[in-house]
Amino acid sequence: MERRTRQRDSILAVLRTEGRPLSPIEIFDQAQKTVPGLGIATVYRALKEFLDRGAITTVELPGSHQRYEISGKDHHHHFWCHNCDRLYEVEGCTGQLALKPPKGFKIESHEVMFHGKCAKCAA
Repeated sequence: MERRTRQRDSILAVLRTEGRPLSPIEIFDQAQKTVPGLGIATVYRALKEFLDRGAITTVELPGSHQRYEISGKDHHHHFWCHNCDRLYEVEGCTGQLALKPPKGFKIESHEVMFHGKCAKCAA
């Protein structure tokens, strides 16, 4: 059974409010504003618990830290800013890519990652 605490509530609130996948450090920095004294170990324990119960999911980035976002969102993709290292959601995937798998293969899902500079970094 899940234990509700101010720390856990704050961590989930950060993920909901930011609306984009966040690293544990980004979560920690934001959650500390509402719960001074919050420890990074508490953030990691809470993230593990939220993952175990399906409240959040991970976004894997090759060569970078895992990011976390709220579960249950519609299918979407991501934009990774290589300047500030932030990850943003990209909406609007039709699910119908013009790519064809090798003969005999069956596609079950896909991921698209855009890379570049976010609006703030590009300015």
